[in-house]
Amino acid sequence: MEKRNLGAIILAAGKGKRMNLKNVNKVTLPLVDKPMIVHTVNLLEKVGIKEIVVVVGFAKKSVMNILGSKVTFAEQSKRLGTGHAALCGLKKLPKDVSNVLIINGDDSAFYPRNLIKSLIKTHLLSEAAITFLTIEKNNPFGLGRIVRNSSGQVVAIVEEKDATDVQRKIKEINPGCYVFKMKFLKKYLKQVEKSKVTGEYYLTSIIDLGIKSNEKIETLKGGPIAWRGVNTKGELQEAEELFLQAR
Repeated sequence: MEKRNLGAIILAAGKGKRMNLKNVNKVTLPLVDKPMIVHTVNLLEKVGIKEIVVVVGFAKKSVMNILGSKVTFAEQSKRLGTGHAALCGLKKLPKDVSNVLIINGDDSAFYPRNLIKSLIKTHLLSEAAITFLTIEKNNPFGLGRIVRNSSGQVVAIVEEKDATDVQRKIKEINPGCYVFKMKFLKKYLKQVEKSKVTGEYYLTSIIDLGIKSNEKIETLKGGPIAWRGVNTKGELQEAEELFLQAR
């Protein structure tokens, strides 16, 4: 598999308000034996990705001190959402990168190496504009549901607050692990509109743009893997337990 033209962006700029941290970013907190962000960088290195950009913002020094020269850093000086963070990261990738993997720094330690390899392979073979991972959760509360048509194609990612009672029963969710064609990202990221509620630009909105523009969108179904986004100290403890079980 040709990975020379593949880069990666790890989103690690958020404040993580519910963690009540003042001097460190939550991605630097230990998950079992090493900081969360180190698990993620190690995963990408094992997959064979050499061009890795980490988007930093809140408590950026805590992240930079841990990773040192292993990666390239991009700063998101104003926290304007994941879509804006991805845009900051894009500017630091080499010009010959034609496909980019974008993942979150607070949940990606859970992805098995072979799953990420399969996601990349699916993307490259299908020549899709976007290929993203979906997983199944028995309790998907608070997570974006994958809505498909009768042909199995994704027609929407519906957030909890916007979902109907029927859609809330869907267990297939979007954990936020994507591979994009660089041309697609450059074209559509700037078209993402600011949320009227939060004032942020969300990366998930680019999938809606892709669907509306009839761009080719693929998914890889990861099934019921161990996975836990970390937004509170309680979720970090739960993540540790899941991580240990999955080993």
